[in-house]
Amino acid sequence: MEKQTKKVLSFGKDLGKAHQNILIIGAGLCGSLLALRLGQRGYNVSVYEMRPDLRKVDISAGRSINLAFSNRGNKAMKLVGIEDKVKALCIPMNGRMIHDKKGNTSLSNYSGQDYEYINSIARGDLNALLLDEAEKHENVNIYFNKKCKSVDFEKTTALFQDYQTKHEFIEDADVIIATDGAGSAMRKSYYLGKKFLFSFSQDYLTHGYKELSILPKANGDYKAYKNALHIWPRGSFMLIALPNLDGSFTVTLFLSYDEGEYNFNNLTTEVLVLEFFQKEFPDALAIMPNLIDDFFKNPTAPLGTIKCSPWHYKGNTLLMGDAAHAIVPFYGQGMNASFEDVVEFDNVLDQNLESWEATFTAYERARKKDTDAIADLAIDNFHEMKDHVVHPVFQEKRKLEMALEKEFPKEYASKYSLVTFNEDIGYQEAMLKGRAQDKAILNLLSDKLITVDGDLKTTLEKIKQETNAILEDDRIAGLK
Repeated sequence: MEKQTKKVLSFGKDLGKAHQNILIIGAGLCGSLLALRLGQRGYNVSVYEMRPDLRKVDISAGRSINLAFSNRGNKAMKLVGIEDKVKALCIPMNGRMIHDKKGNTSLSNYSGQDYEYINSIARGDLNALLLDEAEKHENVNIYFNKKCKSVDFEKTTALFQDYQTKHEFIEDADVIIATDGAGSAMRKSYYLGKKFLFSFSQDYLTHGYKELSILPKANGDYKAYKNALHIWPRGSFMLIALPNLDGSFTVTLFLSYDEGEYNFNNLTTEVLVLEFFQKEFPDALAIMPNLIDDFFKNPTAPLGTIKCSPWHYKGNTLLMGDAAHAIVPFYGQGMNASFEDVVEFDNVLDQNLESWEATFTAYERARKKDTDAIADLAIDNFHEMKDHVVHPVFQEKRKLEMALEKEFPKEYASKYSLVTFNEDIGYQEAMLKGRAQDKAILNLLSDKLITVDGDLKTTLEKIKQETNAILEDDRIAGLK
């Protein structure tokens, strides 16, 4: 691909960092965005990716094609100047379309504000755009089919193997940043090397997921309402669907591996799969004639949360994105959080600290509390999506919150809105305030101190008072 030179953005004169060589492991969403931004800042960037170039080879393989793109992710697109190009790839989703067992549907908006919505976007299309933009810079080079086997963080080198020739080679750099996802080779080198104290946790849900699809009509139209995230909540499991630009929907089944009448371990025949869908998702089955092919062709994948510390070693290696903090997908914030990593890292670079070690330390200190928070929130939302959304008290609470957001947009935002649409506050602050508000509203509704039909101004004041009391109790208990 022909490269073009872009104006190098000012970085400052701290130790000549902008002339140093940075090696990025992984050219996924986070790695390609990071390469683009560092390229804009004038660094010499080399990116090594184990997969083929997705712009030339289809490598989706039935895994997480769709993503929910929202304000925090868009903040990163503004930073690198491609907001309009990304917007062209998006389909707005204004809310959740809830499907019951009889095929009845109801739309629950994400916000009381019409201008607040999330977007469905195809992972491959977005990744391809970021790769194209990064490669426009002469100082950015991207290499595919190169698997990282290990990192020597004492020498700042990485061992790679070429998938095609099987040849092994070592690359060195001034700094190595790993954006190679939940299975990060550098994170593995961290805890195997035992050169320093390194904490690591990996927690899996008892549920896995399988990707399916709803194909478009013969004329290319959508078979279901286009501008919503569709959910079939069933208590202990659920089905979701997100729209694609070609008229199709990417559908994902979240189901236990071994619990319940139907689970991934016992859905082994076509008869059982059809029986399961006919019983639980009849309206979805009616528009999924390709269900059996998808079900037995696509893999069943696990759902896990990864936390670790520290994210860096000395001043030469750093973990970023899922390599540092993989989360389950139920808040639609995995990609957005990784993109926000790049924004926060860029903010720290602007401080022109005295060394890479100081830069990495400041970045982790500012960022880790927020990534821990969104990991916990994503687990919370798993239970909300598969179960709580159909409970009357939850629906009453959401109806009240929509009214408050519409009437008092500057005074009230729900937990979901704080996380998804208030990109200028951190995930931790959004979590603490949002959880306190949820508890306050549920307490007040339960005690009949507020009602959905009551005076909204009075209701808001009661919620604020109760929320502040809960936050103060949490502060005294050391939870804040």
